[in-house]
Amino acid sequence: MIRSRSSRNNVLILLDDVDDIKQLEALAGSRNWFGSGSRIIITTRDEHVLVTHKVDQVCPVTLLSHEEALQLFNKHAYNKNNHVNNYDTLSSHMVSYAAGLPLALKVLGSFLYDKDEKEWVSSLARLKDIPDMEIMEKLKISYNGLKPVEKELFLDIACFFRQTLFLGHAMEIFEACGYHPDIGIKVLRQKALITMDDDFLDMHDLVQELGYYIVKGDHPNDPETHSRFLENTMYLAGVTMENHKIEAMELYPCWYGDGASSRVYKIVSNMKKLRWLRVFQNFEDHAEGPSFLSNELRYISWKHYPRSPFPDCFQPMKLVHLKLTHSLQNELWMGYKHLPHLKVLQLDNMKNLHRTPDFDGLPCLQKLELTNCDKLTEIHRSLGNHASLEQISVSKCDELRIIPTIVQMRKLKTLEIERCHKSLEFLEIKSYMESLVKLSLQGMGIDSLLSSIGERCGNLISLRLILCYHLKIVEVNFDGLIYLKIFALHKLEYLQMPICNSTPLRHWYGNQLSSWLQPSWTLSLQKLDLSNCNLTDGVIPNDICELSNLRELNLSHNYFTRFQFSLSQLTQLKVLNLTWCESLVEFPELPSRLAILRADACWELEAIGDLKNKCTRLCQVSLMFGSSMKDGSRLLECMLQT
Repeated sequence: MIRSRSSRNNVLILLDDVDDIKQLEALAGSRNWFGSGSRIIITTRDEHVLVTHKVDQVCPVTLLSHEEALQLFNKHAYNKNNHVNNYDTLSSHMVSYAAGLPLALKVLGSFLYDKDEKEWVSSLARLKDIPDMEIMEKLKISYNGLKPVEKELFLDIACFFRQTLFLGHAMEIFEACGYHPDIGIKVLRQKALITMDDDFLDMHDLVQELGYYIVKGDHPNDPETHSRFLENTMYLAGVTMENHKIEAMELYPCWYGDGASSRVYKIVSNMKKLRWLRVFQNFEDHAEGPSFLSNELRYISWKHYPRSPFPDCFQPMKLVHLKLTHSLQNELWMGYKHLPHLKVLQLDNMKNLHRTPDFDGLPCLQKLELTNCDKLTEIHRSLGNHASLEQISVSKCDELRIIPTIVQMRKLKTLEIERCHKSLEFLEIKSYMESLVKLSLQGMGIDSLLSSIGERCGNLISLRLILCYHLKIVEVNFDGLIYLKIFALHKLEYLQMPICNSTPLRHWYGNQLSSWLQPSWTLSLQKLDLSNCNLTDGVIPNDICELSNLRELNLSHNYFTRFQFSLSQLTQLKVLNLTWCESLVEFPELPSRLAILRADACWELEAIGDLKNKCTRLCQVSLMFGSSMKDGSRLLECMLQT
């Protein structure tokens, strides 16, 4: 009927508060339903409805400015027959509370129309403790349209994650809780329940009030009945009874002075249905730990957990993420424990930890981080057979001597071993690691890099050897590393080439380094770091010019005076770092696409060459500290014309 009557007419139609795509299909199914000059305006609480219907333009409604809000509020609140003392001040406070939301301004203004000054003041005071129910119920319409899992996600954000935690950390909790946050957050944004602000989750003040309102339900003054621990009243009220309602808690014992830890442990022990828990304690405590932890827990983050292991009755079969920092335990639990859903295990600054758990009991583990565990001497041998691990990071574990041999870890993508004991040997690789793309070895005492890397890690994209002072032999078959794009050698003193005896790197000759940097394995190389390698004249080989895909070249902190060849053949090179090449006298011929040139503290630099005509894309040059070049004006002219 609508189509037949309006198809030949120019019409203006307003469809207000649409919440279902079927409504649009029935009332404005297609553009050809209306004449060519028609305008259809649709308002909705859900952007998804508009996008799905393929409207021409989506225009988000912005909040009112303070001046606009005052005008709207006065339209409903001002009563010329009932003058209120201090009206301007009181109305300004009300407008600030509404924070530009037209709905709240209209509701509050209409409510206060016939009230006197004392009642205005009382209303303001009440709003601090009890939100206006009419506003809450109208805002709740969007909440009611959410799926159950989206409702839980919204309530967690409102109660805990508004501008408090980087999105990445919050997502870890949401994933552990099974919220499927990628799609969930999209839905909440489309319904204007949340916003994103500099990698933080945010929302309107009154939308957050809505979250509190829903959580508190019919018992706003009884925190034991709430699903989330919102306030500190429970801590102060002397709660000792078991609680089967609270599902999420954040606790900060450091706020409460002496005896705080024991109090927190007692509260946590009484929470029987917790699904996630975060505890932040800024001091070591020797009180007895919790006697009970909820087996419903999916996420735990605890700073300064006490010395005692987790309770024997703790069998969190749903646990996905366990993060402990500065905790005092010697071991996480006694004996073997089966946690079938644990995906992330992060142990940081655990000074007393002697050993890791048996990884056979963690079949779904994907990410393992061990950092600053000073007394850790061994990693359980079951690690080498783990079928699900994708990322391993071990750093600053000073007493660690042995890392298990890799027997079967085909899903491992990232392996980082950094700054552990100097006698720690690089683990042996006995199977093909088809997924490994990033290998980083830093500050290790190894003297040779096994040939098995080239043979069994053929998909490596990044290989970093940083601060490996004793490395002498590289037996890697680089011909097998056809995907390598990032290769960094930093502060190496000795290295043995495949065809020569062990010699100091600063004494290499061009043909030796050339034989190592063969194009057969470096054709895809995009970044090469040879900083701090004591390179002198004649050491850098001409073959570098064959690295046709090289984007970044770092030769900083070396001792050559000039290049014996041109870099102009590196047609993809965009970044060249020559910082602290103190003996460098002049630049080589540079490639035309170079965009960034860094040459700080090049004390002997005298000439820059013809950058004006040859480096037409140069946009950043740094020549601070000590350069005595004579043609600085030419450089300035070049930069001004680029």
